[in-house]
Amino acid sequence: MYKKILVPVALDSDHDTRASFEAARLLADADAEFIMLHVQEPIPAYVASQIPEEVFKNTRHEIQENLLKNASELPDAQAKLVSGHAGRAIVDFANEHDVDCIVIASHKPGFENIFLGSTANRVVHHAKCAVHVTR
Repeated sequence: MYKKILVPVALDSDHDTRASFEAARLLADADAEFIMLHVQEPIPAYVASQIPEEVFKNTRHEIQENLLKNASELPDAQAKLVSGHAGRAIVDFANEHDVDCIVIASHKPGFENIFLGSTANRVVHHAKCAVHVTR
């Protein structure tokens, strides 16, 4: 069905990516390309100035290792790490890399985002390609 599928992931223990991976597999053509994307939110400058550079390097390395480990769950998935605001970065990445489907998980929303999580909501409303939301 889709040839290039983007699966954005949050790598903390509160998020389960299995439903997104399963949906991506079901939506994929036989020769589909999978891209697993993690967006690292920027740290405010007044906080970043107090953190040693080595901590940033180690954290980024740990994120990349965890991302590669998770990417092994999808056939030949590429693992990509970008910085920025999650919703905007996912949409921009999809547009820049000719993605034809985004499979994104949504948390159980609060009052401020009644139907979808804020990141999933932004992706659904701004992506130029198909978007499948899992819970």
